[in-house]
Amino acid sequence: MSKPTDKIIPVVKAEEEEAAEEEDLVDPQQELRDACAQKQDAQAQWGVYQECNDRVNSRSNTAETCEQELIDYLYVLDHCVGKEIFKKLK
Repeated sequence: MSKPTDKIIPVVKAEEEEAAEEEDLVDPQQELRDACAQKQDAQAQWGVYQECNDRVNSRSNTAETCEQELIDYLYVLDHCVGKEIFKKLK
């Protein structure tokens, strides 16, 4: 039985895309992050984060966290990605 709104609001069914087309999609931000992670700035900041992480993990009772080091590392990555990401977007 049809609803009264079926006559007023048309129903459009989307065509199903092939699975192969979906596999071809690549996130440009992830590609840029991977490339930026290899740069010297990011590698240096990653080293600082790892040193902090090793220090914290070596202690059994500490209030220290590596939150700031992680934020600094992500800032370096985002700054690098931000320079190029809008060139890749449509």
